[in-house]
Amino acid sequence: MKKFNKLIIACDGEAASGKSTAAKIVSKKYNLLLINSGLFYRYGSKLILKYKPKNIVAFLKEKLKNITYNNIAKQNLHSEEISNYVGILAKNQKVREIINKLQKKIIQSNKKICVEGRDIASKILIKNPKYDLAFYFKCNIDVASYRRWIDIKKKVSLKDVRKSLSKRTQMDKKRKNSPLIKVKDAILIRTDKLTKKQVLSKMSKHIERLN
Repeated sequence: MKKFNKLIIACDGEAASGKSTAAKIVSKKYNLLLINSGLFYRYGSKLILKYKPKNIVAFLKEKLKNITYNNIAKQNLHSEEISNYVGILAKNQKVREIINKLQKKIIQSNKKICVEGRDIASKILIKNPKYDLAFYFKCNIDVASYRRWIDIKKKVSLKDVRKSLSKRTQMDKKRKNSPLIKVKDAILIRTDKLTKKQVLSKMSKHIERLN
């Protein structure tokens, strides 16, 4: 296994496509700082659902000012209520600007990092710094729904989970600001056709080819 002094990886993909698991295992293997950009939006959604502020942008600007990624990562942010709201929040351009600025600050101070989300290769890591490798994750909706349903311990019906995931992916792809796209040089990873071990193996092969 190669040793890297600098390694920046972008992981983008659809809702419940397995990108979080993949980003986690590849970060562990190559000793990378892992940033899940979706958690910023989930944390923002949690705060808005709890406090119901009149001005969302001013409220989040203040609340996220001194927050650390570790603080956000420790929280339980995967309730169905948050999942249903996060796509709406992610469409807000001013909110995206606040969160992008926060992410950039963390990213620019780390040379070995893996960032996962929906607009990482197309927006966050397009330059200063630019990704060394980009991966795009896709998963059949039925497989993705079942996995998410198991993750949330069957608290809502499988039908509702499928509907929620399908709606979120459509919102991500069709939103005006930073839509979910596969950049030209991104490597496609089909998690419905590969085991976790095979996903890591495929990603590692591409990483090891880097100069």
